[in-house]
Amino acid sequence: MDTKSVFISFDYDSDQDLRGNLVAQAENPDSPFNITDWSVWEPISENWKKKVRDRIRRTDITIVICGEHTHEAAGVAAEVTIVQEEGKPYFLLRGRRKKACTKPRSARRRDRIQEWTWENLKELIGATNSS
Repeated sequence: MDTKSVFISFDYDSDQDLRGNLVAQAENPDSPFNITDWSVWEPISENWKKKVRDRIRRTDITIVICGEHTHEAAGVAAEVTIVQEEGKPYFLLRGRRKKACTKPRSARRRDRIQEWTWENLKELIGATNSS
């Protein structure tokens, strides 16, 4: 199986539990992806952007976990912009089933929030071509 390296973008203030759920799924024996902790735990600055860009370049795909406040998360918006600038594949994943999840401010109009099921996640990752 071709395992892909994943960068996770998520709202640090509201959705750390969702990040943990995705990391746990990467541990499944049939997981098509692996996650190394690429997070940059410092305030947004030019140095932060440089570190994030370097980490995104070293991965195959970015998964953007969308929660209720993702549209307010400056870090997620900056990460998605960097992913777009780098021409790397990404997709948006609905983090909360029974809540209104929002897209990051920098998401493209055509970007759709995808349902988060194990089968759908494997399909989304498998359908994404690495750069």
